[in-house]
Amino acid sequence: MSFWLSLCFSRSFITQAIINLMLCLFIVYFMCVYFVHVTDVRLRQPVSFHTRYFQTSANHRDELLTVKTPAFAESVTEGDVRWEKAVGDTVAEDEVVCEIETDKTSVPVPSPAAGVLEELLVEDGGRVEGGMALFKIRKGAGPSSVFICPQVKMNRMRLRIAQRLKEAQNTCAMLTTFNEVDMSNITEMRAFHKDAFLKKHNIKLGFMSAFVKASAYALADQPSVNAVIDEATKEIVYRDYVDISVAVSTPKGLVVPVIRNVETMNFADIEKTINALGEKARSNQLAVEDMDGGTFTISNGGVFGSMFGTPIINPPQSAILGMHGIFQRPVAINGKVEIRPMMYVALTYDHRLVDGREAVTFLRKIKAVVEDPRVVLLDM
Repeated sequence: MSFWLSLCFSRSFITQAIINLMLCLFIVYFMCVYFVHVTDVRLRQPVSFHTRYFQTSANHRDELLTVKTPAFAESVTEGDVRWEKAVGDTVAEDEVVCEIETDKTSVPVPSPAAGVLEELLVEDGGRVEGGMALFKIRKGAGPSSVFICPQVKMNRMRLRIAQRLKEAQNTCAMLTTFNEVDMSNITEMRAFHKDAFLKKHNIKLGFMSAFVKASAYALADQPSVNAVIDEATKEIVYRDYVDISVAVSTPKGLVVPVIRNVETMNFADIEKTINALGEKARSNQLAVEDMDGGTFTISNGGVFGSMFGTPIINPPQSAILGMHGIFQRPVAINGKVEIRPMMYVALTYDHRLVDGREAVTFLRKIKAVVEDPRVVLLDM
């Protein structure tokens, strides 16, 4: 009897233990399910952060400035605007935004501060007076992402150049003749005397003075090349003086200041005058009087490495000499081939006034003088 009681008691204890274990497992399972559900819900909810924003005062950043036309000189009342920058461009402080071209000079207008160009208040080529509003700049702003294709009007100088070149093309019966110059003697003379010339005259001896002097000598020999047709009276006007225009390239275009009375000058006088006019041209200080007149023009494309070209007449003149680069080339000298520094030269002339014989003779005279400057001393 005691055996069966103990057995029953044991079975009851085991059953209860099993029930308790199952209950614990159920509770653990329920807690796990609940934890997973709560975690999933929280993960699905957006996470928010507390953000603090700071604003910059417009008085210190992105300030809009309006720039006005500076005051002109007493004799100048107005000018034309030529823009160097476009809307949306980033500019530095004191960077030139535009230039105002007057009849006498150009006045640069710098930016008062670093920023971005917001608005141009005057169209390119527009006429302005002192004190007029020119443009607006947003101070301290970053570069604009908007790309604007610039459309710039031709400035006064470029318009005048275009007008004169087209006038020459429509009026003159232009023809070009060519020759070549052996630069050996003039190069040797320049190398031998350059130090003494610089010491005495405080200026370098170049090749330009030789061609200017040779042109003056040839113009005296062939006066029709130095003459001009009066379009109003249809008469030929012969000049007894030689004023040579020398073409000078500047960032704004080609200008042709005039060397007056070249027939009375020596090499030193010519070099000094060319240097003075060149400095005035590069600094935008050439006056209208410096470019008026001229009976003949010389254009030196050789400074840019040009080998050959046909210059166009500078009206109302009747001819123009084109110089080119000096290159070592094989040439026949007394039946032998030698390497010499050679330059091609071109003379474009108005065939209405100058005949071919006179043009060829004129260019050969220049060739003779440059190859041997003693020709001028001997009047040959």
